[in-house]
Amino acid sequence: MASELDSRVESAIDGITGAHGPLIAAPTTGSGALIPGEAIVPGAPGTLVAFFAHFCALHAEKMAVVAGTERLTFRELDQWSDRLAAAFSGGWGVAKGDRIAIAMRNCPSWIALYMGAVKAGAIATLVNGWWQPDELAGGIALCAPTLVIADAERGRRIAAAGVSVPTVVLPIEAALPDALQPLIDDVAEGPRPAVAPEDDATILFTSGSTGVAKGAVSDHRAVVTATYTFLAYTASLLQLMVADGRPPRHEPTTLVAVPLFHVTGAVPVMLNSFAIGRTMVLMHKWDAGEALRLIAAENVTYFVGVPTMSLELMQHPDRDLHDTSSLLDIGAGGAARPVSHVGRLIESFPGSAPMLGYGLTETNAVGCTNFRNNYVAKPASTGKPQAPFVDVAILDEDGAVVPPGERGEIGIRSRANFRGYWNNPDATAAAFSGPYFLTGDIGYLDPDGYLFIVDRAKDIIIRGGENISCQEVEAAIYAHPAVAEACVFGLPDDRLGEVPGAVVHLAEHGMLSAQDLSHFLTPRLAKFKLPERTWFSADPLPKLGTGKIDKKALRSAYGGMPATG
Repeated sequence: MASELDSRVESAIDGITGAHGPLIAAPTTGSGALIPGEAIVPGAPGTLVAFFAHFCALHAEKMAVVAGTERLTFRELDQWSDRLAAAFSGGWGVAKGDRIAIAMRNCPSWIALYMGAVKAGAIATLVNGWWQPDELAGGIALCAPTLVIADAERGRRIAAAGVSVPTVVLPIEAALPDALQPLIDDVAEGPRPAVAPEDDATILFTSGSTGVAKGAVSDHRAVVTATYTFLAYTASLLQLMVADGRPPRHEPTTLVAVPLFHVTGAVPVMLNSFAIGRTMVLMHKWDAGEALRLIAAENVTYFVGVPTMSLELMQHPDRDLHDTSSLLDIGAGGAARPVSHVGRLIESFPGSAPMLGYGLTETNAVGCTNFRNNYVAKPASTGKPQAPFVDVAILDEDGAVVPPGERGEIGIRSRANFRGYWNNPDATAAAFSGPYFLTGDIGYLDPDGYLFIVDRAKDIIIRGGENISCQEVEAAIYAHPAVAEACVFGLPDDRLGEVPGAVVHLAEHGMLSAQDLSHFLTPRLAKFKLPERTWFSADPLPKLGTGKIDKKALRSAYGGMPATG
């Protein structure tokens, strides 16, 4: 049965995307019935070029970026990116459809470069800033950019890899006008090409946990449709707050703690900030104490990160020294948030609400959202599909849709979905089943339409014929207050085929033994789900470029080691 909040949100979304709303949704074809997952917003800017022009004019004098002592308005970002686009099209010889690779940490230059690249008709290629030389060389070779733009650290790694593509290293520690000088000073300007919604706009790289990273290509229509999806839901929550007599006390401000090269940073954080006139407070390196300071100093209203980030905020010894009352929503994505964290977040940050999103690089982050009271009621769910722009189906091995309650692979249908993998038609074909992108996640929809993810399609432990969800075991381990991070994976076993193993990193001052953990888990999990071997890591667990725990590396490192007590 739909909750009261479900009904109110659906009504608000209908008002926003309906016939008289500001974001009128229509079928992709322009005629016929509106099919969930096929909606676009034809009355809104259909390219990122028009998107930036419209929203930078709308929010011209609002503060767009705060980075240390530097502050830039939306007008200033628009003007500097215009100069970059003219230089790219002129002296730098960038043609429509060429790739411009951006390899740097979070900074104002990164945002201006993204804007300038798409305005020049190029494909903004968002290089993973945590890659090492060989990984950088592979990603650059795959996309063959005309130009690579890097900060000093990434520039050193690119040079060490022997990359032959022209590379410009920017002094990003300087103010934006000085940081961009190597690209615009004494460089001839050229005319910008016309850009259509169907032209390619971005390439974002997958995490590469199962092999060489792939480049997910999206056209302009996909990226702006994803942004309008987040805009519609942001506006609906604002409407409800105003209707309840609780309008926000502060201007919308987000702490950008996730990397901009990741889809979460690029679309729901950065691009949605342009759409709603939201200030972006940039962090180039995660530090929970600094994040708390910035939340208080800049009156941050929205925070999103992987679940370990919000956990560190809760557990930080300085938490109560900072006024975090401006926070309205604490979002998470990229990994499952342990159910036990939901109540703890509400207690730790009164006045704010936990939020969880589910989307992928290939869907430009759209998918499902769970928030406010709905999240409290169903904390194990990643929420409902973001209708009318998203349709989620559970598919069997033959690609047929299964009924609610049955498990299968999660498929996402949306005009925000990517076009395909760069120069990889086989991987592109394998990624779709009809109109649905195959996420590789296993889940089910409950009778209310809420999505529950139970595991990765290829990450289920089969112990003597019994399927074990790694996420389920991890969630149970996370419920122990001494646990900061946990990772569960399959270990080979001569008798049973596979058995569960776990690597655990304890919270500061946490005390726990393998026996204690087993006693804790016994009433919470069936016996066959209990880890056969447990290791305790003194260091935080390794992460992929997306911020997710690197399960492959842990399995490789610990698989042959004796368990620890």
